Amino acid sequence: MAKISRVQLKQLVESAIFVAEQPLSQERIQQTVLEGLAVSKTMLKDVLAELKLDYQARGIQLVEVASGYRFQSMDSLSPWLSKLWQEQAPRYSRASLETLSLIAYRQPITRGEIEDVRGVSVSSHIMKTLSERGWIKVVGRKEVPGRPSLYATTKEFLDYFSLKSLSDLPSSDEFIASPESEEQRKQLLTMTEASNIEELSSITSEDPASDLPDGSEQPEQLH
Repeated sequence: MAKISRVQLKQLVESAIFVAEQPLSQERIQQTVLEGLAVSKTMLKDVLAELKLDYQARGIQLVEVASGYRFQSMDSLSPWLSKLWQEQAPRYSRASLETLSLIAYRQPITRGEIEDVRGVSVSSHIMKTLSERGWIKVVGRKEVPGRPSLYATTKEFLDYFSLKSLSDLPSSDEFIASPESEEQRKQLLTMTEASNIEELSSITSEDPASDLPDGSEQPEQLH
């Protein structure tokens, strides 16, 4: 295998993560840009740790999410950086966000179980929207009469909220037990960019949204 200096290795890994369209896992890095090079898993891990430290005080940071490593801007800079994009962000109702929260904390969970907790029916439109967004998926069927689908969150969900795993979610005890608590309603949706935090926090200050008869959703801002 060809040898590579520590400096070159660091430059190569940094460049690979920078140009990649999706987060890069250590395995993916090893199998692609480092193929044929004498680089151990330990060496790659050390280089990634060094890069994270190098970027700690910069406007761009190296973070590890569920799918791997990626560069992203500092959360605190989002209010200003968001001005670079003029298009309107996707919009979701409070009902959608509550449904997503329950799936995240109680997965795998059926649609009926979600309805039992929320006290209202969950429209097919909500489930379809969350599925099309790539945040939830069917992972099986519950062994009860009717064998309803079991839903769980995806890696895309974790990536969007800058989470490495579900263990990084905030405590669910009060969040699930007290759905009327404004602060607890915010927890799931305040784990990433400042722009997300601002937009999603505004949802908690309004009256709870209900599913409309036609299955459509009342618009609420989500970046």
